[in-house]
Amino acid sequence: MKLFANLKRALYVLFTPQICLIWAVSLWLMLTSNHALFSHILNLYPWNAENAGFIISLSLFFTFSITWWLMLLSHGKSARWVLAVIVLSAAWAAFYMDEFGVIIDHVMLDNAVKTDAREVMGLLSWGFFIKMLLLGVIPALVLIKAVPARFFVRDALSIRLKQIGLLMLGMVLVVIPCSADYATFIREHKLVRMYANPTFFHYSLVKWASKKVFTRSITGLQKTAVDAVNVGEPRHHELIIMVVGETARFDRFSLNGYHRLTNPRLSKETVLSFKQVTSCGTSTAVSVPCMFSLLTRKQYDEEKALHMENALDVLQAHGVSVLWRDNNSDSKGVALRVPYEDFKSPIHNPVCSDNECRDIGMLSGLDKFVAKNKDKDILIVLHQMGNHGPEYYRRYPDEFKRFTPVCKTGRLSECTQEEIDNSYDNAILYTDYFLSEVIQFLKKYDDQRETAMLYVSDHGESLGEHGIYLHAAPYMIAPQQQTHVPAILWLGQHFDYQLSQVTPYENYPLSHDDVFCTLLTAYELKSEVCHAEFSWLAQNRELIEEQRKHLIPQPGQAAIPAN
Repeated sequence: MKLFANLKRALYVLFTPQICLIWAVSLWLMLTSNHALFSHILNLYPWNAENAGFIISLSLFFTFSITWWLMLLSHGKSARWVLAVIVLSAAWAAFYMDEFGVIIDHVMLDNAVKTDAREVMGLLSWGFFIKMLLLGVIPALVLIKAVPARFFVRDALSIRLKQIGLLMLGMVLVVIPCSADYATFIREHKLVRMYANPTFFHYSLVKWASKKVFTRSITGLQKTAVDAVNVGEPRHHELIIMVVGETARFDRFSLNGYHRLTNPRLSKETVLSFKQVTSCGTSTAVSVPCMFSLLTRKQYDEEKALHMENALDVLQAHGVSVLWRDNNSDSKGVALRVPYEDFKSPIHNPVCSDNECRDIGMLSGLDKFVAKNKDKDILIVLHQMGNHGPEYYRRYPDEFKRFTPVCKTGRLSECTQEEIDNSYDNAILYTDYFLSEVIQFLKKYDDQRETAMLYVSDHGESLGEHGIYLHAAPYMIAPQQQTHVPAILWLGQHFDYQLSQVTPYENYPLSHDDVFCTLLTAYELKSEVCHAEFSWLAQNRELIEEQRKHLIPQPGQAAIPAN
């Protein structure tokens, strides 16, 4: 009886009302906010006699880890508010992980912060509000209203530390019997662990905040390619349009072998579609500034890129008239020092309806810009809305609804795979039309200028493969649907290179890393920073020599691999 009494007293001391409340919140989070986690676990380890022990072990481990984390965060008068915010944020994260299969990492959080009002509206739905109300708002209000302000003040630190110690011991004990399974799980299924909510979400939040708050401040603007010189012979001024695509997949272009005719117009033009292009990131916020930066994908850092001159700065410094027109969120810091025009509203864009402005509107008034800069080289960057999801059906006018039926909602899980594919492919069809119109615009100046169009998408998109939708997956584990992007080149008759000279290299690997030096090469600028053996068009160091000798580059001399 005495042993029983002592055990009862020990349990009462260790499991105080405060501790029990934390356990209750932890269990609530496990049951309501980790559907994506366990869906992936059960996909890898179907429930059967062989896997049951490991699945139970994983369930206990994640429950203990959440409880351990809540023990560390919730103290004193603020504890009930902390728990309420955690419940709310976990419900928010759970909705997007369940709905789209995305991972809430620091890049995704950065995207969320930078998302404009129009994009936010596209991601909202009645399902979102219902889930937030039932799993987030109501439980949070219960915590705030039902828990007294001083409830956690009476919580003894010694008891909390003992609980934390017991939880750590518990995590060790549940791992030991299944250590071999855990070794495989940790080594081969990192993606699954990233769905743990709210622990990985909080880890990502801390990582994102630390990058924003504690990153070393870099003063001034670092000069780039300071040795760049123009080594070309004056013949015609350049007029180049670079189209930055949005969320376009390589494998959905019929130019690249897709079974549907999604490029009926471009297939009638003399264009080159590069087949092995990889993106710098899996989100616009990373890929767009990275592709114009001298930094490679492995070197890229947002803070560094913002404080370095990019390709547009270098070109402008050498007399090129640069214009950025944007029908997307913004230039992500690329066009801060060059003329910028916002085409997301009818103020500039004449082709708008139903709160959606079309990419084709960005060609409006460009003749005036060319005329104004008749004695200068010109670079025009057009940043598309393209295939921005999840509301793909909004990205094209009705006359481009060739593939039916289409998904008419942002909740892709409510649509069939056929409907998702159809709406996405229709948007690719509209990009085909837009790019063909860009070429028609350039053809008007083909007798007067060295004209060219380069189209490169910022990243790809997952359309339900392995239960994943949209993009912004961590790059190291991102599926190729998000990193393999289309790139299309059209060259006018007076451009330094003919398309036939570049065609032999359409299957060479290239990436966003090569854009910086390719742009310098296109404007006949030579710089030692372009030290890579090859650029997209030709060897940077031998550009003019080959041009003057009228040499056709041979394989091994003018390829296009990534830096």
